[in-house]
Parts: sequence; structure tokens; C-alpha cells
Amino acid sequence: MIDFSTKVKNTWCPGCTNFSILAAFKNALGELAGEGYSKDNFVMSAGIGCHGKIPDFVNINSFMSLHGRDVASAEGIKMANPNLTVVSFAGDGDAYAEGMEHLVHAAKRNTNITLFVHNNQVFGLTTGQVTPTSLKGYKGRSTPYGSPEEPLNPLAVMLTSGATFVARAWAMDMDKLKEIMKRAMKHKGFAIVDIIQPCITFNDTRAFFKDKLYYLEETWPTNDWNKAMQKIRENSDRVALGVIYEVGKPVFEEQI
Repeated sequence: MIDFSTKVKNTWCPGCTNFSILAAFKNALGELAGEGYSKDNFVMSAGIGCHGKIPDFVNINSFMSLHGRDVASAEGIKMANPNLTVVSFAGDGDAYAEGMEHLVHAAKRNTNITLFVHNNQVFGLTTGQVTPTSLKGYKGRSTPYGSPEEPLNPLAVMLTSGATFVARAWAMDMDKLKEIMKRAMKHKGFAIVDIIQPCITFNDTRAFFKDKLYYLEETWPTNDWNKAMQKIRENSDRVALGVIYEVGKPVFEEQI
């Protein structure tokens, strides 16, 4: 198997769940390369945040974008060369706050890129501010008395916007995460995987999610939009993992 590692020193916090996302991604790339994907054909982009260091640790072509402009950069790369396999990485602040306008339009266009969101429900790089997905009551640097806002449901937004592949994963289950990543990268169209990723330093949600997470059964009808929306909007005590929705539609690059 091809080694996608680099010699760059990793500076994430000890115990950071980004390490498992990185390992799962490199394993996914290795398996895809074994299936005939060219290493030189992979391109990854990343935004600003703790997740944004990930291109330093993966030995493929990469681009570091501005905050919130990661998806737009990935779209431009794909339009310039539709033959590339373009993978975008963003944090929940990067994707669902500053970058939401680009995200919605990428889903609407069904541009043929894959987005992996490191959703730790906090601005970790700037040491603990609230993001659109932070739980109500979260006490951080910007909300010392607790956030009064209900968290955004990003996958409901993506499904409504026209995304043709919508999935949720758990950063601490590396094997399942790898399989979901592979399936997302193979999908033709806009694919988003929201990766629940506890920030051990500023927002450790491991205990909160411990008894809430479960995987969809293999017989789950991924082509049923209404059932997918119901599942995504499920009671907060139940959080489904896996591929929730996947359909085939014409992609943006081929239509232009």
C-alpha cells in the first residue's frame, strides 16, 4: 500500500481526535490507490482551524484556503480539471459559519467534490468560542454565561440544498470512518460527511455522545429523501451514523 505520510511534525493537541480522522483518510487513500485511483490525481484543500493543518500531514497535492472559502476553492480546482478527485476539509466554524454561503451553493450545483467536516462544535484553534453547532448552554470564551442559541442542524441544510450524498461519522471509530470516507470519495456529485469530533481540550463531548450514537442498518433506504430528513431531524437523544442519503444526479462540471 502507498504511504501517504509526510515528515512534517504534527502539532495537534495530545489525544486530539483529528489524529483518527487523519489516519482514516490516509487508509482510505491507500485502499483507493489499490483500486486504481492515481495518487497524483488526488487534490485536497483545507480551511482555517485545527483541521486546516491536515494537508501538511498527507502526501498529495493540496491547497490551503482562506477562512470559509475552502469549498469555493475546491469547486474552482474541480472546474479547472474535472478529472481530479477533489477532497475538501473544513471545521464546523469554517463550513457552517463563514463558509455557509459557498456550502449551500456547492450542494445546489451538485459540484463533484467531497467535503469532510471536522465538527467539534467549537472554535478550537482560537481556544473555545461558540460555533453554529455548539450545544445550547455551551460556556466558552465568547459565551461565558452559556450560549442561548439552539445548534444548527447542518445535514438538514445540506439535504434541503440538494446534496446528493449526506453522511455522518464518529471520529473515534476509525474503521467505519474510513469506509464512509471511501464511499463519499467514490460518489459522483456533492458529498458531505459531518464527522462528530470531540475537542478534548476545549469541548470534550465524548460523554454526551456515548449513549446516543448508533449505526444505520444495512437495509436503510439511502435514496428516500423524506426518510433521510426524518432521520437527520431525529430526537437529539438519538444520533444516526452512516450514509443517510445517496442518489445519482447530473454533476455541475459536466453540465457546463
